[in-house]
Amino acid sequence: MAPKRTRNKAPSSDPHGIFAGLVVFLIENGVQSRRLQIWKQKLVQMGAKIETHLSKKVSHVFAMSSDALFHDVDKEQLARFGGHVLMYQWLEDSLAAGEKVSEDFYVLKVDLERVGTPDKNLKLEPANGNSSSHEEQSHCKKIKSSPEHTKHTNEGRKGELEINTLSGASNTEPHSPSSLSSCPEIPGTPDKDVGTLSSSLPHSVPDLNKDITEIFGKLINIYRALGDDRRSFSYYKAIAAVEKLPFKIESSNQVKNLPGIGKSMQDHIQEIVTTGKLSKLEHFEADEKVRTISLFGEVWGIGPATALKLYEKGHRTLDDLKNEDSLTNAQKLGLKYFDDIKTRIPRHEAQEMESLLQKVADDIVPGVVVVCGGSYRRGKASCGDLDIVITHPDGKSHKGFLQKYVKRLKEMKFVREDLVFSTHSEEGTDSGVDTYFGLCTYPGRKLRHRIDFKVYPRDIYAFGLIAWTGNDVLNRRLRLLAESKGFRLDDTGLFPATHGSGGKRGARGTTSLKLETEKEVFDFLGFPWLEPYERNL
Repeated sequence: MAPKRTRNKAPSSDPHGIFAGLVVFLIENGVQSRRLQIWKQKLVQMGAKIETHLSKKVSHVFAMSSDALFHDVDKEQLARFGGHVLMYQWLEDSLAAGEKVSEDFYVLKVDLERVGTPDKNLKLEPANGNSSSHEEQSHCKKIKSSPEHTKHTNEGRKGELEINTLSGASNTEPHSPSSLSSCPEIPGTPDKDVGTLSSSLPHSVPDLNKDITEIFGKLINIYRALGDDRRSFSYYKAIAAVEKLPFKIESSNQVKNLPGIGKSMQDHIQEIVTTGKLSKLEHFEADEKVRTISLFGEVWGIGPATALKLYEKGHRTLDDLKNEDSLTNAQKLGLKYFDDIKTRIPRHEAQEMESLLQKVADDIVPGVVVVCGGSYRRGKASCGDLDIVITHPDGKSHKGFLQKYVKRLKEMKFVREDLVFSTHSEEGTDSGVDTYFGLCTYPGRKLRHRIDFKVYPRDIYAFGLIAWTGNDVLNRRLRLLAESKGFRLDDTGLFPATHGSGGKRGARGTTSLKLETEKEVFDFLGFPWLEPYERNL
């Protein structure tokens, strides 16, 4: 007797699931079939209903981009549609959070009258007559793929605007050049008095829930070391939400409506406020392999793959690594100054170092603009390293500046050791961006701090400033928003993207849109303007 065939049962629907009440229509163009199948299954399981065509019943339409949307839906139909049109990323983030996240940053805004036509006010020609060309493998990507120091390039830099990872954000605030009277205004650079005032007024957070954020911070490092960027980023978002609270959390009910705090995060918080610890972290710390890989991953320049190889070689402590011949020079420096690099920099010291850097820069090339980005520029009370973003108003004096600058700072014993040094401004390659990563010391001390210099041509400076100010959550949202509009965003520009096929992203164009200031970038993308101190999302 032949065995009976069994059919796969349709997923059961939870009437109280997080997507209960949603009636959705899915734009399939540009979506991998496997991913689409998973999304459909999750939607139905969590209470949503899926329609096969756009109708009055539909409350939400999901698409990869505006181009994909108009590939599958008639403009007249969409004009009559009164519901929500969102990027698929909203589903991903809601599933990760365990609840519906705010739709505000996932809306696909499309001008029905101008679909497929460029904005007449946009100047697509390159600034100063020079093409902002960009090789398929950007400079940042080359650096990150070398000794696996992606995560160390900057504290919390994953969410990155380099959009391989709009990456660069970590630590500092703006300073103006000595004089800009005869030069065009530099985006993000207030006049000197305003810049000095804003640098001296930290927009610090109360940090009343350090017990929670410290545990979540340890989980970020563990997941990064294990190569699980998705989970790492979810804890990063949770920290950003919790650390801004002006009260001490006593119950998870107090945070259940916060963005980035889903059901699992609420459970973690409740356990921490009740017991003072988290069993999940204790489990990881009790696992020798996880504990060791996480420890090695905290060394500057050592990524997940290298950490695993070192573990498999039998290494278990940082002392074990001191005799490991396979480490690069940069990794050996990261190991040697491990404790120094982990020491945070008080804001007042970062401000003093910023002033010193501006003075030295002006002595070399008058009028050069030196801005400290990252968490310092975002107003934090301390920072993990210094991210220095540099340009010159005349669009040409930045060329060759970084070599002279680093040489002078070494003579002063401010910059001490090199980690990465790559120059492109004089050759005109890789968007003309010069990069230096190294170690520096506060005047009169031996304690090493991480410092990064990025020198941008004037015409793409605004993009670099956004990227290196962060935070990661904002950078990721800007990147997704750009992709939804058919562009690719990174620290060197906003580039039209070609159409992809088979669910793959399209290639990036070679010429960036000409946008002079950070605000122009925000406005073009349709994202509400945020002052630097408001970017701790």
